[in-house]
Amino acid sequence: QVQLVESGGGLVQPGGSLRLSCAVSGRIISIADMGWYRQAPGKERELVATITRSGTPTYADSVKGRFTISRDNAKNTVNLQMNSLKPEDTAVYYCTAGVYQAVGSAFAQYWGRGTQVTVSS
Repeated sequence: QVQLVESGGGLVQPGGSLRLSCAVSGRIISIADMGWYRQAPGKERELVATITRSGTPTYADSVKGRFTISRDNAKNTVNLQMNSLKPEDTAVYYCTAGVYQAVGSAFAQYWGRGTQVTVSS
């Protein structure tokens, strides 16, 4: 029905940058909030950043000033620009979106399969 596909992960040295992208496709009327979460080995999944349909962002304290979330409502995409990366940013990053699939219905939360980000020298 609805698919979220992340791209842009990889290996980067401390202090480097990566840009994650997520494309939402399928049966979509509109998309509410979009966001990124991450999960490091042995840890619970945690919020990284979210963005409302109107473009208002929210960030975890650990990434404020380093990460920037953005979205393109026409293309149903959400991006995460990650600068000044630290080893503790190493995790699998998951895209999520609240998708309306019918007029007048509540939205359903969908998740991507994740993309690995490794920060290491």
